[in-house]
Amino acid sequence: MRYILLGAFLALFFISCKTPNRVIYNYLEDVKDTSVRGEVFIKEPIIQKNDLLSIQVYSAATDPLIDVPYNLPVMTGGASGGGGSQGGSQVGGVLVDQKGNIEFPRIGLIHAEGLNKSELADVMKARLKGQLTDPNVIIRFLNFRITVMGEVGNPGVLNIPTERLTLLEALGMAGDITEFGKKKEIKILRENNGIRKMGILDVTSEKMFESPYYQLQQNDVILVEQTRYKIRQTEQERISRQIAFATGIVSTIAVLIALFRK
Repeated sequence: MRYILLGAFLALFFISCKTPNRVIYNYLEDVKDTSVRGEVFIKEPIIQKNDLLSIQVYSAATDPLIDVPYNLPVMTGGASGGGGSQGGSQVGGVLVDQKGNIEFPRIGLIHAEGLNKSELADVMKARLKGQLTDPNVIIRFLNFRITVMGEVGNPGVLNIPTERLTLLEALGMAGDITEFGKKKEIKILRENNGIRKMGILDVTSEKMFESPYYQLQQNDVILVEQTRYKIRQTEQERISRQIAFATGIVSTIAVLIALFRK
C-alpha cells in the first residue's frame, strides 16, 4: 500500500511540475520599419439581408415640407418609469428583407442587397429625378455590429457607432487576445449575397493589411482559437484532478484497512 501511495504521489508531482513549451507572438513583430504601406484602401460596407438602414432624402427645394413625404417619420423610444425618466428619440430605419429588398415611400421596391451605400443612393436618386429638384440621398447603417469569440478578454457582440472598423480595433474593444490565443491564425467569417466565406489573418505580420478581411464588414464574426499550450494545460489539469481523486480514494482505503487491522 505504501508503494501504491508513493507511486501516485510521484505521478502527480511530475505532471504538475512539467511545463509545456510555448511561443509568445507579438503584434506586427515581422514589421522592421514604419513603411508598411503607403495607401490604405477602405472598402465601403456591402448591404446585406436584415440590415437596418437610415435613409434621408433631401432636395434643392426652398420649401422643406416638399421633402417630408419622402422620409420615414421619427419614432420616439423609451418609456417613463417611476422616476419620470424618458428615453431619447430614435430615427426610424428601413429594413432589408429576406429577399434583399427595401420598400421606400414614393419610390417603391428597390433591391439593395449586394450594393454599397453610394450605389444604393445612386439608384434612389435616379428614381427621384422628375419628382424632386436635385435630389440627394444620405444612407447610414443603424445595426453595424461585429461578433468576437474565443480567446479574448471580453468576447461578445460589439455595436459600432461608426461604419469603419479594423481587425486590430475590434480586438482592442474585445479586451485583446489572451496569452492562450492564436495570433497567427485569426479566422473571420463573412457573408455576402448569401455566400459565407472565411479569411485567416496573421496579426504578427504586415501582410494582414493587404487582406480584404482586415477592414471588417457588418455582421463579421471573429474567431480566436486556443493554442496547443492551452489545450495541453487543460488536459494536464484534468489528469491531475483524476490522479488527486484516485490518490484520495486509495488513501481512504489505506486508512480504513489500517483501522480494521488494529
